[in-house]
Amino acid sequence: MNYKRIWVAMFVIGIVASSALRPADARQQADVRVPAYSMKFGAFVAKFDPAGTFTLEGVGWPKLVGNWKSKGDEIELVVTTPGGPKGCDGPGRYRIRLDGNHLSFDLISDECTPRKMIIDRSTWVPGTEAKVIPPRRIVLTAGTGASSKTHGGRPDPKAANTPNTSSGTWPSFRGPQATGISEHQNLPDRWDPKTGENILWRTPIPGLAHSSPVVWGNIIFVTSAVSSDPKASFKPGLYGDGDASTDRSQHRWMLYAVDKRTGKIQWERIAHQGVPAEKRHIKSTYANSTPATDGRIVVAWFGSQGVFAYDVNGGFLWKVELGRLDLGAYDIPTYEWGPASSPIIWNNLVILQCDTQSDSFLLALDADTGKTVWKTDREELPSWGTPTVAMTSAGPILVANASNYIRGYDPRTGKELWRLGGSSKITAPTPVFSDDMFAVVSGRGPERPIFVVKASARGELTLPEGKSSSEAIAWSRTGRGSYMPTPLIYDGILYVLNNNGLLDAYNLRSGEEVYRQRLPVVGSGFSASPVASDGKIYLSNEDGEMLVVAAGQKFAHIATNSMGEMLMATPALSDGVMYVRSSASLFAVGRKH
Repeated sequence: MNYKRIWVAMFVIGIVASSALRPADARQQADVRVPAYSMKFGAFVAKFDPAGTFTLEGVGWPKLVGNWKSKGDEIELVVTTPGGPKGCDGPGRYRIRLDGNHLSFDLISDECTPRKMIIDRSTWVPGTEAKVIPPRRIVLTAGTGASSKTHGGRPDPKAANTPNTSSGTWPSFRGPQATGISEHQNLPDRWDPKTGENILWRTPIPGLAHSSPVVWGNIIFVTSAVSSDPKASFKPGLYGDGDASTDRSQHRWMLYAVDKRTGKIQWERIAHQGVPAEKRHIKSTYANSTPATDGRIVVAWFGSQGVFAYDVNGGFLWKVELGRLDLGAYDIPTYEWGPASSPIIWNNLVILQCDTQSDSFLLALDADTGKTVWKTDREELPSWGTPTVAMTSAGPILVANASNYIRGYDPRTGKELWRLGGSSKITAPTPVFSDDMFAVVSGRGPERPIFVVKASARGELTLPEGKSSSEAIAWSRTGRGSYMPTPLIYDGILYVLNNNGLLDAYNLRSGEEVYRQRLPVVGSGFSASPVASDGKIYLSNEDGEMLVVAAGQKFAHIATNSMGEMLMATPALSDGVMYVRSSASLFAVGRKH
């Protein structure tokens, strides 16, 4: 077996991370006896033989074999597996602690990155121990009263700034049903914030956020997390590091209402203040979730800080606390990345997808009161995609992308309708719907699948090995799914944008490849999702370049426009204007009349 090649592959697939600081008050034990039975942690199983040898293995990782010895509360591990990377032929030293039959490790010194990734800060339990899921407390806090411009918590249609029309709506992540499409916008091909060409206005937005803008009537809603640390930042780019940010400062979680005609902030609300209850990935922020609105209320989800609902004039309606949400590496639970799924509003239900390391569930809240209407528990790995509800020939269907299964539900009750296995272990893109079919993708190897599921599907849909279609699955592919960007279905073509700038186009009905094209400008890669209007597709890279390409059977690059600021969020389209949220600003891009 070529261990060297496996080690290299593991480095590409794995998460290169450094250790966190140890608690200063960590208690030590005088003499720790290492259990001889098989133990498990995350996706790994280890066994320490009393004779001084150990084995450690996990799905997707090479098996580690080596020697160990302990003295007091310290253990030394030496890997004897040949072909390991630099530092892995030397010893790794850890402080250990035994609580009942749970064995914990804390780093003293180790130059072997893979060993340190797995062992440091880990707690191992007996292999036969059943997983204990702590009860999830959902706490509702109702508002004390409606704002002066509301009637019983609903907006007064006579109020001047009430967005009482659905014209030009872009109500949630990627617009209605997450399509990413709004026709008859007549957007310009070229714009330039430096010269002001086709820039209607620019409004600075404080803090850090990857959340996207949403629009109803004449109001844009955006969220942000404002750190008290002036050096708070995130790290863009194409890399595999799984580190958590060190920013544990006091934050203000903000919701802003912006007049879409002028860019002026109409009102702002502090939803929560304090130290974040969870950690975030170094590429992430504490405001990843895009808000949602139905023209009466606006809902912002700030992860472990809670779900907050306001009327469209800024009156506080309710808050729902879900408790601490721990999302991160599925195989090494000590690596925490924070949540990103966004709320959606459908038929007066606020629907949330919440898949964590401990428990996973879908939750539907009454939009007026915040009360739980239904809650459906799921056995899932952490996921980051936003659910989609679509009206199909078979009725309304809610689809949630996740690792164990992609699932379809009845959004009225939360009842599962179908499930489909074969997805990636990390899932972020949102399902999209067109022509009575759902397209669901994910981009972590080795699976990286694309599935196109018929609306009539029911029951167990997992494809047998070697099969790419069935009565329920129109077609599928492996190795082609996107990691972060949500795909786009436009005029019968499914566009899949990869982080590395590869744009794939397929015939939605047949699955036939239309083209595969490396975009002419890639930079630090793509996290934002594509949007489309009037036969053109708009693609935003992380460096702030926005590419305009022609939709259709042949790839054609029309223009590249630099915003001058990093772009992680997906634009919103409304009434002839594209609203672009950068790392520092909100821009209105449109033709000047």
